[in-house]
Amino acid sequence: MSPLILVVEDESALVTLLRYNLEREGFRVAEARDGEEALLMAREQKPDLVLLDWMLPLLSGLEVCRQMRRMPETRSVPIIMLTARGEEGDKLRGLDSGADDYVTKPFSPSELVARIRAALRRSRPTSNGESLQFEDLTMDLAAHRVRRRGRDIHLGPTEFRLLRYLMEHQGRVFSREQLLDMVWGQDVYVEPRTVDVHIRRLRKAINASDETDLIRTVRSAGYSLDREA
Repeated sequence: MSPLILVVEDESALVTLLRYNLEREGFRVAEARDGEEALLMAREQKPDLVLLDWMLPLLSGLEVCRQMRRMPETRSVPIIMLTARGEEGDKLRGLDSGADDYVTKPFSPSELVARIRAALRRSRPTSNGESLQFEDLTMDLAAHRVRRRGRDIHLGPTEFRLLRYLMEHQGRVFSREQLLDMVWGQDVYVEPRTVDVHIRRLRKAINASDETDLIRTVRSAGYSLDREA
């Protein structure tokens, strides 16, 4: 079945344009016109990806994004934010709220479709239920073993959980606070800078001197399992 895209947008003309271009590319489309309807439909429809406008009635796109990241049904669903706000600070706020990507209006429909396809690919990492893979890095979940280019990588329990979460959400940027919630747990108080310490340990473990660094640092935003551009 083709992927279902939930379009959350209150401008009728833009919804029509998005539906036309998405359906032409083979996607199924669902619509929500305000923030509260978006959360309801996300629970009921279980979309493969959400296109989310920043400025919405009832709940802002930022708040919708934050709530979707807290809901088990939508925690891992890719979210691309659509907005006329193009300043760097706005982009960082959008990413920090949990968005995977940020597209500024006006935009090219073909570029948007390309970003959607890329986000869908990243949300479906190579996995057979027992293992995860990113480039030459593999994680055997059953054996609790990590290997890269044939060598065993020894990780502590926290680094293992951190790497697993990043491998399950390849390409997505997570802030320190998001990683604390998802890896350490919401009921555990840990200083956000603790994440930096564990990221350094993880980097040291998985990256030999002649190997590409697989963890990308996004200034003022967070970390991602991704190649540096």
